[in-house]
Amino acid sequence: MSTGQHEEFDVVVVGGGPSGSTLSTLVAMQGHRVLLLEKETFPRYQIGESLLPSTIHGICHLLGVTDELAAAGFPHKRGGTFRWGASPKPWNFSFSVSSKVSGPTSFAYQVERSKFDKILLDNAARKGVVVRQDRTVTDVVDDADGRARGLRYTDPDGTEHEVSARYVVDASGNTSRIHKRVGGSRTYSDFFKSLALFGYFENGKRMPAPYAGNILCVAFGSGWFWYIPLSSTLTSVGAVVRREDAAKVQGDPESALRGLIDECPMIKEYLADATRVTTGQYGQLRVRKDYSYHHTTFWRPGMVLVGDAACFVDPVFSSGVHLATYSALLAARSLNSVLAGRLDERRAFDEFEARYRREYGVFYEFLTSFYDMHVDEDSYFWTAKKVTRSSHAELESFVELVAGMSSTDFDLSDAESSVLRLKQQSAEFADAVDDMAGRQEENMAPLFRSSAVSRAMQEGSQVQTRAQLGEYAGEDVPLFDGGLVASSDSMFWEEPHPS
Repeated sequence: MSTGQHEEFDVVVVGGGPSGSTLSTLVAMQGHRVLLLEKETFPRYQIGESLLPSTIHGICHLLGVTDELAAAGFPHKRGGTFRWGASPKPWNFSFSVSSKVSGPTSFAYQVERSKFDKILLDNAARKGVVVRQDRTVTDVVDDADGRARGLRYTDPDGTEHEVSARYVVDASGNTSRIHKRVGGSRTYSDFFKSLALFGYFENGKRMPAPYAGNILCVAFGSGWFWYIPLSSTLTSVGAVVRREDAAKVQGDPESALRGLIDECPMIKEYLADATRVTTGQYGQLRVRKDYSYHHTTFWRPGMVLVGDAACFVDPVFSSGVHLATYSALLAARSLNSVLAGRLDERRAFDEFEARYRREYGVFYEFLTSFYDMHVDEDSYFWTAKKVTRSSHAELESFVELVAGMSSTDFDLSDAESSVLRLKQQSAEFADAVDDMAGRQEENMAPLFRSSAVSRAMQEGSQVQTRAQLGEYAGEDVPLFDGGLVASSDSMFWEEPHPS
C-alpha cells in the first residue's frame, strides 16, 4: 500500500451526514482549517426523512441554506398525525400552537435525505471545508500522551494517508468504526430495542389539508407504522416491531411487510391504491435495528463524538436529525471556543456533553412516557412497553444517564422515583390526547401543557429563536448551575454575565 502526503488541519471530521456537515461548516466559518472525510459518494440513500422546525429554522439558518431548502420543493410538515392512545380516532398536533415556534417558522420539511444531505455537504464545501468523498477512515492516531492528534484513511486506489489535526470528530453514525477510540462503551436500552422493516410507495393516500404533509404514526397490535409523504406521490412506509418479533420481518420481506400492513387497517387503507417502488434508491425493502443507545463518554482530549456516533433514540418523534445537528452545534461551539483561546478544553467540552446528554435524556423520557400511554392490553408489543414492566437495572441505567442533569428538570433519587414520574407523564399524555380527540376543533394546548412535551421543545426552540434573532434574542442563561451560555451569534460558549 502506497502512502500519500501528510497534511495538517485544525479539525478533521469523519462523516458527511447532517452532524458532520453542520459541525464542519460552523467551524470553518470561523476561519479554521477543516477536513471532512466521507466513505460514500453523495448523493446517497439514507433513512430519516422527517425533520423538526429547530433544525430548519435554527441550525440550517445558521448554516445559510434556508433559501436553498425552500427552493428544493420539500413537502411542508406542519405537525404530526397519530393513531395512538386509547382513542380510536387519529389526532393531530401542529407546531404553530406553541408560542415558542409559532408564526412563519412553525413548520419543518419531509425530505429525501439523499437531496437534503447533499445540500448540507455542498454548503460545507462552499464555506471552506475541504470535503473528500469515497474515503475510508481506518484508525485514530494518538500522541505519546494519549491525546488524539489525527487519523489515517485510504483513497479509492488504496493509497493510505495520515492527517494531523488538533481535533478529531466522529460524525460517522451508528455504524462508526472509530467511536470506541474515544473510550468507554455503548450502553443499549432494553426498552427501545426494535426492528424496522420499510420501503417506499407511489400514489399512497394523503391526509386532508392542512395535514397532507404531516408524518402519520399509527399504533397497531404488533407495533407501529410510520407514513411519511416525501412528494405529492412518494411515501416512506415502515413498520416497527419488537426484537422478540423478529420472525415477523424475516424471510421474504415483501410478504412480511404486506402481512404487517394487513394487520393495520389505517395503513392498509392508505396504501390500497399504491404501488411499491422497486427500482432506484427506493427500490429495496430494508430492515434496520432501531436499537437506542448512548456512549458512556462523548469526548476525550482531542476527540469528540456527535450525532448517532454518540447516541440514538427511538425515531417515533423524528428526533434523529434534530439530535445530530443539535449535537454538532454544541460541539462546534466548544471547538470554536477552544481554538480561539476563549475557554479551556475541559470547560468547553463538559458543557457540550452535559447538554447533549440532557437532550438525549429528555427525548428518551418523553418517548418512554409516550409509549407507556398507549392502551392495548391484548398486544404483547404494548404490554411489554409499560414502564412498570421495565427491569430495575434498566431504570437504574436511565437514572445514571440523566443524573447529571439540571435538578430543576429532573428529580432522580432512585429507580422507583423514575417509574412514578414516567407514569405520571404518560397519564398526562393520555389525558391530553383524550381531551384533544374529544374536541370538534383542533386544539393542541393540552398536549403542550404536558411536562415531557415542554421539556422536549425547550432547547430546540431556544436554538431556533437565537438563530433567528441573534443579539435581539436577549441574554442567554445557563442550562445548568455553573454552566456556560451561548454567544449572541450562537458560535461560541461564554461565561455567563454576573447578575
